[in-house]
Amino acid sequence: MDFYIDQTPDPFETARFFADVFSASEGPDEGTVIEAFVQEMIDTTPPQDLMVCTARRDQVPLGRAIFSRLLFPEDARRVFILSPMAVRTDRQKAGIGQALIAYGLDCLRASGVNVALTYGDPAYYRKTGFEQISEATAQPPLKLSHPHGWLGQSLDGQALAPLSGPSQCVSALNNPTLW
Repeated sequence: MDFYIDQTPDPFETARFFADVFSASEGPDEGTVIEAFVQEMIDTTPPQDLMVCTARRDQVPLGRAIFSRLLFPEDARRVFILSPMAVRTDRQKAGIGQALIAYGLDCLRASGVNVALTYGDPAYYRKTGFEQISEATAQPPLKLSHPHGWLGQSLDGQALAPLSGPSQCVSALNNPTLW
């Protein structure tokens, strides 16, 4: 298995990958929502604010993780958020997702990103170094429907001190139904 950053992701193919995974695990309605979200994310996010990581074997994608910039205008630290990520349903529980997230975090760290955030299942994301944080540590761009799923980690070796001020996500994430 190899990992890479897709510098010019095909919006349709990438969105279809997420749609297939989410449709199989969460139902076709969720697959449609995530497909539209990923398509918009790739179409509207400036390349410097987006990182699409892929795990593949024999040129076949097994998993994908998308990281996008989360701005804290009152804070000098560079912050990215992981959302969404998916592993093919027939390849889940094999460590691919954890390895893919670790690869993405290493790439962010190497490019000078200070903090990574995500919003999801704490039990899963803890395996890759994320810890539950409060909204006082990092103000989310929109109201969280499940505050216990707000997670973060420092990538620069420093303790995760609270980020200053409100945050701004990329336009595709600026959708209350995703939060």
